[in-house]
Amino acid sequence: MDKYGAVIAPNTIRFERLLPGPIERVWAYLTESEKRAKWLASGAMDLRVDGDVELFWLHTNLDTTKPDEPPEKYKNGHTMKARITRYEPPHVLGYTWGTRAEALSEVVFELSAKGNEVLLVLTHHRLPNQNDLLGVSGGWHTHLDVLVEHLNGRIAPAFWSKMDGLNAEYKQRQQGA
Repeated sequence: MDKYGAVIAPNTIRFERLLPGPIERVWAYLTESEKRAKWLASGAMDLRVDGDVELFWLHTNLDTTKPDEPPEKYKNGHTMKARITRYEPPHVLGYTWGTRAEALSEVVFELSAKGNEVLLVLTHHRLPNQNDLLGVSGGWHTHLDVLVEHLNGRIAPAFWSKMDGLNAEYKQRQQGA
């Protein structure tokens, strides 16, 4: 399984990760604020289609080694409001993504049991342009790696330095495509 996201359409990228199960445990890390804060962002979710989502990123709360210095615009965290588009527990969760009303995309998490493990497929659809596609690639890759490490009882490497390196790799990969 390739850890890199695959561009499956001009405005869509897909990531796959195999995680230790059971599926209900992984579902909790998608839907419960305290658990989601360990790998992505905290915040309330009204768990129903059309329910409100608030994601609050504070990267110093991620389950990583000594936090590295975030870029200035992220030092105090940042918030994004979203709306649930798909809700099929414990297999599918989707919500809008973005802060520009005219350019909302959608993130869909799909979970399927594979023996004692869970296949997580994250697909980010309808990204407005190539810059947005590039902008989420390294971020999703890094956040998913934090989740993998956390669920396996390990600590992930520092977030920002890893993401910076991955952003450069994704730029090179996507320009070569």
